[in-house]
Amino acid sequence: MNCKLPKSNQLLLMKKIKKVLVANRGEIAMRVMRSCREAGIKTVAIYSEADREALHVRYADEAVCVGPPASAESYLRGDKIIDVCKRLEVDAVHPGYGFLSENADFGELTEKSGIKFIGPSPEAIRTMGDKLAAKAAVAKFDVPLVPGVDHAITDITESKKVAEEIGYPILIKASAGGGGKGMRIVNNTEEFEEQMDRAISEAKSAFGDGSVFIEKFVTSPRHIEFQILGDEHGNIVHLFERECSIQRRHQKVVEEAPSSILTPEVRKAMGDAAVGVAKACNYYGAGTVEFIVDDKLNFYFLEMNTRLQVEHPVTEEITGIDLVKEQIKIAEGQELSFRQEDLSINGHAFELRVYAEDPKNNFLPDIGRLNRYERPQGPGVRVDDGFEEGMEIPIYYDPMIAKLVTYAEDREQAIGRMIRAIEEYNISGVATTLDFGAYVFNHDAFTSGQFNTKFVEKYFTPDVLAHTTAEVEKEIAAVLTAALVEKNKPDQNGNHKVENSSWQKRRWA
Repeated sequence: MNCKLPKSNQLLLMKKIKKVLVANRGEIAMRVMRSCREAGIKTVAIYSEADREALHVRYADEAVCVGPPASAESYLRGDKIIDVCKRLEVDAVHPGYGFLSENADFGELTEKSGIKFIGPSPEAIRTMGDKLAAKAAVAKFDVPLVPGVDHAITDITESKKVAEEIGYPILIKASAGGGGKGMRIVNNTEEFEEQMDRAISEAKSAFGDGSVFIEKFVTSPRHIEFQILGDEHGNIVHLFERECSIQRRHQKVVEEAPSSILTPEVRKAMGDAAVGVAKACNYYGAGTVEFIVDDKLNFYFLEMNTRLQVEHPVTEEITGIDLVKEQIKIAEGQELSFRQEDLSINGHAFELRVYAEDPKNNFLPDIGRLNRYERPQGPGVRVDDGFEEGMEIPIYYDPMIAKLVTYAEDREQAIGRMIRAIEEYNISGVATTLDFGAYVFNHDAFTSGQFNTKFVEKYFTPDVLAHTTAEVEKEIAAVLTAALVEKNKPDQNGNHKVENSSWQKRRWA
């Protein structure tokens, strides 16, 4: 599919953006607003009744409540958001990620209302939002594809035949979505029908579309993605890769840039392929092309996310480029100020997603009050968050509290810095993924770079954290006991000291 530049976009080219409405919440809303403030751009926050006291609401120049806590009645109400834009004379909307960021209808409505959508064209969103359409589009640019079918399958007999031709194990995937929903691994013919039914049911429930397709399942793959940027004048570059193989429930938890396994030759080939994917739909704005990579470094196109990614900070750290500012410049109609040959990788960066989840209980979301919330500090440490001490973690939205990012000259130093930052991050009141993060960054498979998307399945069990906690408690008890004994020692005259002591508390992950 060829995505031509809409007329509405042509009319909005080179328009200076002075006020941006951020159609999101939490840490990404704060992150976008900070770049806007540095660029001298006014910001408007929207919020639900549950987020009335949220940081992004207080940080913005203006804020408007758009509905009840449920996202379907607030953050997903595109009509209300457009009304706010018109009333407050907003120039552009930044959708962040999630919510309306990949909603082509909202992008179209925004542009038709004379408001710039800081993102790609609706046509590009539609093409890349449909996995089958995306595969058809990128095939013209010789982008490597996983062996499979290029059309939706519903007939069981036909499906079984296709599966046998491809060879088990195979993967049944929803055409209209992602995030692990509508995705089923099938190891043999006997379990095919059951998994097919489940995939279709999940796809209908999550996306309102039961279309699924089949492709070869690459065992023990790595998940590596490339950040791309394109302007409205046809210039497209990539900003290198991110390794995103540490996942739970098919969703990322730890990311890094660059990958520890890519050779310069493979990096160039993947980067060229990523640019080809973007060219397949005349892409502009920030986007991410995702690949799976096997143990021989063969790579295959997985999908394209037509928005800013949660893990974009690690790319910013190794390139020195503010992706949000670049998104705004592109939306204003400016050409990219750099070419591919101007870009280089400098240093190494990691991101740990700090979720309000309990790793000891299958990563189930946790809710409650942040009784204590102290961020780590120091060189090379960045925390993107939307909370502060005393705030509640609402049940209505994604349970991510923050993104903890570390940067250093090389991978080893960046790992050490992350371990130190995790130790300093003091959160109480809710369970978090900090302990899990410490486990990952201390694990031999991770530090050696010899891991894949099966890391959690292969190495992690809840008891490893329970064991670690028990050891920490014993150490704390030993330290306190020793201190108490020392305090109660008699002096030279045989008298016991009586004094007030101040204790330096240490936070244990």
